[in-house]
Amino acid sequence: GAGHLGLQWYPAHPGGTAANWGGYDAAGHELDGTVSELASATGNPNTRDFAWTVARPYRLSIAAGARPGTWQGSVDGRAIRELHCQGTALADVMVWSEVFARCGDPSVLVRWSDFSARTRTGATRPDRLAVSYQSKFDGGCDNTSVRAAAGAAEQITNVERDMSSGSTIAL
Repeated sequence: GAGHLGLQWYPAHPGGTAANWGGYDAAGHELDGTVSELASATGNPNTRDFAWTVARPYRLSIAAGARPGTWQGSVDGRAIRELHCQGTALADVMVWSEVFARCGDPSVLVRWSDFSARTRTGATRPDRLAVSYQSKFDGGCDNTSVRAAAGAAEQITNVERDMSSGSTIAL
C-alpha cells in the first residue's frame, strides 16, 4: 500500500488550506484511521482544516503510531491522524507536489529541504534524490521541472523542463 502526507490548497476548507494524511492498501482500498482532532469542512477523514501560509517552511513527518500497525502523519508536530495499516517500516519514500494546476496556469514553486529518516540503526540523511515526472498521458504536464537549490529540491510548474526524468539531485 501507500500513504501520502501534505499541505493542500483546497477552496472548500477555511482560507482555502488543508492538510491531508491518507493512503491505500495493496488492493487500492482507502486506509482506515483514527478520528482527527482537526475539523474537516468537507467531512473527509483524510483531509483536515489546516491554516498554512505561502513561503513559510513546514516540517512534515511520519512516525510509528500509538499502536502497532498505525502510522501518524504530522505537520510541525501537530498530528493530523493515524492510519491503520500493516507493516513495521516505511519503504520507497518520496516527495512530490500535487499542485492540481492546469499546465498553463501561473507558475508555482514548492521547495523540499532538510530531509531526514530514522532507520533501525539511527538517524540518517539521504545524499541524493531521484527525479521523475508524471507522464502527460497520466495527467502530468510537460512543462514541470525540478532543480537543485542549496541542499533542497524545487518543483516548478509552467516552466521549461531542464532536468530529465532519471536525473539525480545531490543534497
